[in-house]
Amino acid sequence: MYKNLLFIFIALWSFCMNGVSRDRKELLDFGWRFLKGEAPVGSVKPDFDDGKWRIVDLPHDWSIEGIPSKDEPSGGDGGYRPNGKGCYRKTFQINKEEIGKVFGLYFEGVYMNAEVFVNGSSLGTHHYGYSPFYHDITSLIKQGENVIVVNVDNSYLPNCRWYTGSGIYRHVWLTSTNPIYFKQWGTFITTPNVSEDKANVAISTEIINSYDNERELSLTTILYGPLGDEIGRTTKGIVIKPGETLKINQLLPVQKPQCWSPDSPSLYSARLSVAENNREIDSILESFGIRTISYSAEEGFKLNGNSLLLNGGCIHHDNGPLGAAAFDRAEIRKVQLMKEAGFNAVRTSHNHPSEVFLHACDSIGLLVIDEAFDGWRVAKKPHDYSTLIDKYWKDDLSALVLRDRNHPSIFCWSVGNEVIERKEIQIITTARKLVGLCRELDPTRPVTSALCAWDSDWEIYDPLAEAFDIVGYNYMMYKHEGDHIRVPERIMIQTESYPRDAFQSWSYVNDNPYIIGDFVWTSVDYLGESSIGRWYYEGENAGEHFFR
Repeated sequence: MYKNLLFIFIALWSFCMNGVSRDRKELLDFGWRFLKGEAPVGSVKPDFDDGKWRIVDLPHDWSIEGIPSKDEPSGGDGGYRPNGKGCYRKTFQINKEEIGKVFGLYFEGVYMNAEVFVNGSSLGTHHYGYSPFYHDITSLIKQGENVIVVNVDNSYLPNCRWYTGSGIYRHVWLTSTNPIYFKQWGTFITTPNVSEDKANVAISTEIINSYDNERELSLTTILYGPLGDEIGRTTKGIVIKPGETLKINQLLPVQKPQCWSPDSPSLYSARLSVAENNREIDSILESFGIRTISYSAEEGFKLNGNSLLLNGGCIHHDNGPLGAAAFDRAEIRKVQLMKEAGFNAVRTSHNHPSEVFLHACDSIGLLVIDEAFDGWRVAKKPHDYSTLIDKYWKDDLSALVLRDRNHPSIFCWSVGNEVIERKEIQIITTARKLVGLCRELDPTRPVTSALCAWDSDWEIYDPLAEAFDIVGYNYMMYKHEGDHIRVPERIMIQTESYPRDAFQSWSYVNDNPYIIGDFVWTSVDYLGESSIGRWYYEGENAGEHFFR
């Protein structure tokens, strides 16, 4: 762990000292003005007087600040906390020398229905509260003072199982680049061939030319080892057309690779820079790990060619008394607690995790099932993702895979959990679309979804299970023997299990190679449901887990 912290320090120091402006990605967390409630008329205008509004720093969750009440529409799932609406305002300065650059706003997470304005102009509304999003604001930027306004609407309740929080609960960044720049989430690093003596690092990167003429450039890629030492370098000339997004593929060797694993989470990095006439105009730094994964019903799950049983736990995005606010230290602490408890894997149930959480999994050593959605087209709650999926599924799932695909800790994507419409034949089309997009954006990882049954019908889900590379079982692993006889090539993983069944669950994994792991519900307690000793208001439904 300390080796990786040293690597991160060295790599970041190298990045900052290379002559590229440090504000390529500038944190905008501090000094926001906040008003709880409906945004006042005219509040999106730059000259609006917000002097009496409260000053807050991000990440911020206004729900956790409120007084819980049994009368709150959020109910027990939301911790009886207030939701509603809120408005954020932030000013920032642009110098004369910066005019002509490409500017963007990157939000890691806003819950939910976030409409963003820059200098009075709306950039549109991002609805799903868990997925990150980006806006190009170049055309709206002016010299001097600029104003960002974010109106958040979390008043349509209930819209999620478990606690969501309200507001800009993750980091916000201002991006600033020259007109030739590396595309957001456009770099993908894989290690297709790995042996004890050598690994090939495949790097695919996209460069955008927003000029109106062709440019001749050079692309330099430098690899750094786990201690920050340079271990490889290559430079190639490229020609990029006006308005073009150019995709470039490279293959670099690494001698005597240190493979990433939970026991030895060795991290490498790649620094990519683009130059024109020997002047560097943009650069990025991407961390990655060298590792291989394989899985089969005959030999189970293998990491770097070695069999590995997944002892996992499910986790929600909130941080207990801190609410949904994704403070870096709190996100890292969750990973540390799981590691210290003996887990080697985690499932991000049931939505996009924070970036810091995944970086912590990389550096501390936890394998990850990265999950996108709780449900699909049939609602579990009246205003949940079922109201958004038809229009936004592709954007939200793409954001997960493109953002996260360079994390060596992630071994599997998950596209759903206990979907209600699992008995309807059209669910097969939905599953295939979701799985197909994951495979298109990242062909290196398997895709799963957590299946369950609340009645005696289980075998009828075989057509749905067939859509996935690995089939997730929620509390259903006692069906494994008959399933294996019926579908011997099926690879199974228990995506949820009860703590009280830990011995039996681990026996399933230990005794059957086609069952690759068990993920307990849950590894860290969370707001919205308590697993042990849960208390209920009089007249409230006791909840699905109470009777089991």
